[in-house]
Amino acid sequence: MTIDATDRRLINATQGGLPLTPEPYAEIAGWLGLGEAEVIDRLKAMQDRGVIRRIALAPNHYALGVTANGMSVWDVADDRAEALGTRVGALDYVSHSYLRPRALPDWPYNLFAMIHGHDKREVEAKRREIAAILGDACRASDILYSTRILKKTGLRLTEGS
Repeated sequence: MTIDATDRRLINATQGGLPLTPEPYAEIAGWLGLGEAEVIDRLKAMQDRGVIRRIALAPNHYALGVTANGMSVWDVADDRAEALGTRVGALDYVSHSYLRPRALPDWPYNLFAMIHGHDKREVEAKRREIAAILGDACRASDILYSTRILKKTGLRLTEGS
């Protein structure tokens, strides 16, 4: 994958995050001397080519008072995992959800869903809601609680990349 000089400037301008303004793409366009539509089109084209995977909000949950964060893991029947995973991922308290291959015999889980709450009791209640959605398609589950926040960063360009 290659990017041109304008794409490189666009990535450099946005790698620290989008500006917190009502029209962030217009502001970025102003920085770069481009039109807002061109900024949006270029970001979309880079997504389509796989240069950029996604543009998403990465909140600091701790700063928002959401200090109980648990990665729930589920052993869900393969023939139902995708449909059920879509339902779980749509829940407003799940920030991300995905399917992964099992690592048998030690790791039977194939569905992962990050649950956020103000305390562990709230997270456990939400986990029970997910269990109800999964029903008899779920054979086992567990939850791994965060013990610290990891630095979240987006795409970064280095010299020569």
